[in-house]
Amino acid sequence: MGTAIGSAVLAAVTLLSVQGCAPAPAADAVTSPRHVLSLATARRVYASYLRGSHAAAVQDDKNAALSLVTSAAWAQTKGQYLALAATGTPVPRYTYGTPVFYVPALAGYPEWFVVAVPRRTDTGGRPGAPVSTLMLFTRAAASVPWTLSGSAVLDQPLPGIVRDSDGYAIDVATTDPSLLLRPDVVGATQAAVVDDGPTAPAAAVVSDGPQTTGLYAAQAALAALQQAQGLQYQWLLQGAAFPTFELRLRGGGALVFYGMYLDTTTEHPNMVKGAPITVPAGVGALFTAPAEVGYHALWANWTYQFAAMDPPASARNAKLQVIAWQGAPTYAHAS
Repeated sequence: MGTAIGSAVLAAVTLLSVQGCAPAPAADAVTSPRHVLSLATARRVYASYLRGSHAAAVQDDKNAALSLVTSAAWAQTKGQYLALAATGTPVPRYTYGTPVFYVPALAGYPEWFVVAVPRRTDTGGRPGAPVSTLMLFTRAAASVPWTLSGSAVLDQPLPGIVRDSDGYAIDVATTDPSLLLRPDVVGATQAAVVDDGPTAPAAAVVSDGPQTTGLYAAQAALAALQQAQGLQYQWLLQGAAFPTFELRLRGGGALVFYGMYLDTTTEHPNMVKGAPITVPAGVGALFTAPAEVGYHALWANWTYQFAAMDPPASARNAKLQVIAWQGAPTYAHAS
C-alpha cells in the first residue's frame, strides 16, 4: 500500500451553472432496436440541472445543490460547500460552450447519458480558460429525479464514440469480455498502480499518466516528506459503491465512467501523542467536530470521478488509459 497524498495532485471539485443546447451530431451506421431515453429528454435534463445548480450557487444553498446530485458528485458538492463556507468564499459559477450529448440506446433503467462541454470559471464577470468536461447524468428508476452523478475534466480530446442510425450512443455491459479489462475491474486495476507504483503487475495493462503512475509518484514524494518530519503516511485508492457506465468506442473499445475513494492516514509512529499534524488545505472544514486536532493521527478521504479508455482485448500492446477525472476532499477526522 502507498504512503502519501497531497492536495497538489487533486483537482478542486466544482459546481455547475448556466446552460446551453445543441443538436445531436450525425449518427454512425449502427442500428439499435430501442431508444427508451430520448435525445430531447437528455437536453431538457441538462438544461434543468444547469439552471438549478446556478440558482443554488447564487443563493449559497447547499441543500438545493445536493438535491441535484448523486454518487461522486454528491460527495464532492457537499465537501465543496463546507470548505467554501469555512473560508467565506462565494460558490463559483460557470459558463458553458456548446454541449455534445451521448445518449445510449437503453432498454430500461437505470437511464443515463453523458454531456461533453467546454466550461469556463466565471469570476466577477471574467471567464477563465475553457476546460473540456464530461458530465454524467443518471436516473435509477422512474420514481426518482434525474441527478448529476459525476463530472470529469478531460486531459486530451474525447475519443470517437459509436452512434446508431438515429444518433444514439451504444451502451456496453459492465461485464463485457471483449475488452482488455472488464469494466467492473477497471477501477481496481488502476488502484493497484496508484497504490503500488509502476512495478505493480497491473502496470502491464495500465498506461502511465497523472492519475496512475503520476499519482503514485506524488504520493511517494509526500511520503518521504512526511517521514522527514517524523510522521507516517498511508494511502489507498479503493472502489466506491457508485454505478459504472460504459459507451462503445470506435475500434471496439469502451469509455468507462466510474467513481473511487482515496483514503489517507497521517500519524505519529504507533499513534503516540505528538505535535499537531498539519491539515491539508480544504480538509479542516470537513472534520466531524470543529475542534478536532491531530495529536495522534489525521484521517482524510477524497472522492473521485474517472473516465478511462478500455481497449478491445484484441488490440496489440494496448493499455487502459485514464483520460478524465475530478476529485475533492470529502471527509476528515483527527484525534
